[in-house]
Amino acid sequence: MNAKGELIARLVGQGQGAPIFEAVSHGPAHERLFRVQVIASGRVLGVGGEGRSKKDAERLAAESAMRALDGVSEAELPEDETEAPARWPIYSGVLEAALETALELSHDDATLDEVRADAARLYRDLLGELGHGPEQEG
Repeated sequence: MNAKGELIARLVGQGQGAPIFEAVSHGPAHERLFRVQVIASGRVLGVGGEGRSKKDAERLAAESAMRALDGVSEAELPEDETEAPARWPIYSGVLEAALETALELSHDDATLDEVRADAARLYRDLLGELGHGPEQEG
């Protein structure tokens, strides 16, 4: 799975534009550690990624950002997740309807993140009921 490419395609497809991958490194050259966070539409997505290479850190940050877009908190993940993460197909019309429904059902003081999380749950539930559930990549 190319998490970074998929995240970029997803955000651009949603009209949010391409995300920004901000990387910082620390440690001596022989033990360099990179930390990357993904910024989209002016907000940080996910918890970021950390790795020995910038590429690994960007991949982990992109995976975290996609989970955040899907409304999955990092605390909900198993500690030793060994399987590849599930990927849900993207149907823009269904996703748009889920966002509109989540907005209509939200309370007046709901945050944008709460509405997005509700929309992601609606989207997953609907696709699951229609038999278009997640695909596993291995």
